[in-house]
Amino acid sequence: MLILMRNTLILLLSCFVLYGCAVNPVTGKNELSLVSESQEINIGKENYGPSIQMQGGDYTVNRELSVYVTEIGEKLAAVSDRQLPYEFTVLNNSTPNAWALPGGKIAVNRGLILELDNEAELAAVLGHEIVHAAARHSAQQMERGMMLQGALMATGVAMGGYDYGNLVVEGAKVAAGLIHTKYGRDAELEADYYGMQYMSRAGYDPMAAVGLQETFVRLNEKQAHNWLSGLFASHPPSAERVETNRTTAATLPKGGRLGKAEFDERIAILVQDKPGYEFYSKGRESLEKGDSGKAMDFANRAIRIEPKEGHFYALRGDVFHKNGRYYDALGDYNTAITYNGEYFYYYLQRGLTRKKLNQVNDAYADLQTSTKLLPTATAYNSMGELELTAGSRDRAQQYFQAAAASDSPVGRQARTSLLRMDFPNYAGEYIHIQTGLSQQGYVLAKVSNQAPLGIKNLQLSIQYPDSSGRTRQTTRRLSSMIPAGKAYTTNLELGPYANAAVLNSIRIQIIDADLVEK
Repeated sequence: MLILMRNTLILLLSCFVLYGCAVNPVTGKNELSLVSESQEINIGKENYGPSIQMQGGDYTVNRELSVYVTEIGEKLAAVSDRQLPYEFTVLNNSTPNAWALPGGKIAVNRGLILELDNEAELAAVLGHEIVHAAARHSAQQMERGMMLQGALMATGVAMGGYDYGNLVVEGAKVAAGLIHTKYGRDAELEADYYGMQYMSRAGYDPMAAVGLQETFVRLNEKQAHNWLSGLFASHPPSAERVETNRTTAATLPKGGRLGKAEFDERIAILVQDKPGYEFYSKGRESLEKGDSGKAMDFANRAIRIEPKEGHFYALRGDVFHKNGRYYDALGDYNTAITYNGEYFYYYLQRGLTRKKLNQVNDAYADLQTSTKLLPTATAYNSMGELELTAGSRDRAQQYFQAAAASDSPVGRQARTSLLRMDFPNYAGEYIHIQTGLSQQGYVLAKVSNQAPLGIKNLQLSIQYPDSSGRTRQTTRRLSSMIPAGKAYTTNLELGPYANAAVLNSIRIQIIDADLVEK
């Protein structure tokens, strides 16, 4: 911990020397700047793809909707106070939310678009997110130490939604942190204020930002829609924001574009398909509760409403997979990939299904494809199992190590596999030994087993001082079984010693043990 703190301090100090203070391009204020513009852009670029993947992927049923959102976003970006390589996309996610990464990478969920009334309200959302990027709000969060070190390292490495943050490994963990950034009151008010300026410059009615906040406050106060928690968690609405926006609107030119007719036309397919996504969400909930029959019914009803949505086929494939109907599942995953060949989950599930069917080469290819789109513990663990079955222990170990970085059930499963493969080398991570003296002066060892499996026949190599102070070597074998999460204390029969200071000279190494399978 001390080394980490020292390294972080060195990093922060070096950044301070390199960058120091700078003028915020939006507010004009002098601010401490530890993240350069090139780093901001690289952080956004490296994490945009993984962020999209873990939030449901791109919305592909009506790709023209993303084109429409991009057109509006580019109008606002053109009149913003900072030119960045802005990008905009619509996510296939029912949770009403939007987010911006450093460097101008912006996403809005289809679930939020359905809550809007007109194009000007969509412009209010996008203008708000543009300010978060342009005014360096995400970068400022990193500079406060929330994720600076990890994000900078990532640039050097070339649910109502679908949040897979707990399964991601490698650099994707940075993306999981970035898209859940919570902004403070001042940042939200700044994003509202300057976002409304951009709306006005682009020809939109800034009063739409007032109406939008009024809607969010009303929904939040009634708590009528728990699925709005994603938006409210990162962009909390308040009566203060409504009144502040109203004051800002009074200072801007009256009128401006609302664009209701065109907005309604552009989202017509989304409105038409809304019941299908509701059936899909109910199907996911049913499957999680173990009700395959209901899940299948909801999946089929969703498909009848929108037969070009890959998520719906993936749900039905998951039901087939759970019931052991692997060939039927394979067909649905193939269909899902036909409609969206750039979403990791479809390849992951098809790979797991092919693994069940012993289609080893095809399974491996799918799992690899999924990790290129989003590295997950599930894929790495499965590839490790395939390599282990093929006799490639070194490659299996690498994949298990990658999966073990996830604090999830599959990550723990990977750690168990590592233990089975090479327990002595990993024993020190899971078995902790503390020493003490008995009342008679003999050395006691408390062995704590933090491994996911029980252990027995623990063999220890011990260095200890004899009565004349010379170092001696001996071994001890503990035959008792120590369950997972339990501790066992034993007398090592070394001594007697008159002073506990001798414990500083005793070195204990684990040389072997047997794992007890559950």
